[in-house]
Amino acid sequence: MKQKRITHLQASDLKRAVILEGISDADLALLASHGKFVIFNNGDIIMQEGEKADSMFIFIDGEVEVSKNLTLKLSSKDFGQVEKSMNRLKASVAWVFGEMSLFQTEPRSASVTAITQCQLFEIHRDEFKKFCREKPETGIIILERIASILSSRLRKSNEDVLKLSTALSLALNR
Repeated sequence: MKQKRITHLQASDLKRAVILEGISDADLALLASHGKFVIFNNGDIIMQEGEKADSMFIFIDGEVEVSKNLTLKLSSKDFGQVEKSMNRLKASVAWVFGEMSLFQTEPRSASVTAITQCQLFEIHRDEFKKFCREKPETGIIILERIASILSSRLRKSNEDVLKLSTALSLALNR
C-alpha cells in the first residue's frame, strides 16, 4: 500500500465529499483534525482483502476498483485463487469505502485499488468515535448516511444472491 499525506488539502476540501454535504465548516474542521488526507495514484492498493484495519475512507475525488479473491476450479483436480473485479466506485457516487471497519474488527472484506489519482480522507474508528462524542448531532447525520449506504449495498447483495440462486437452480434442473 502506497500512501502519502496531502498537506495542500484542508478541512474545506471535505465539502467536496458527498457524504458530508450540509455539514458546517466548524464541524468539518473538527472532523479533519481527527483524520488525515491521503492521496493514492493509479495502481496503488488502498485496502487489501484480509488485512486488519479500523479505518474508513471518505472519497473526495477519484475512482477505484473493488475486487475479491475467489476460489475457482481450474481443472478437474485443481482449484486456485483468482482476483475478480467486483465493482468500480467514483467519488461522486460511492461516498465512502472501508466503512465496515468502523463497526467491526473483522478483516477487510475486499481489496480496493486506485484506477485514477484518488484524494481521500481517512479516519480511524477511535477517532470517529471521539468526533461523534464531541459533535453528536453531526455524528448521527454521518452515521445515518453510512447506514443508508450499507442498507443499499445489502439490498443489492440480496438481489444478486437471488439471481445467482435462480440461475444455479435452473442449471441443476437441466
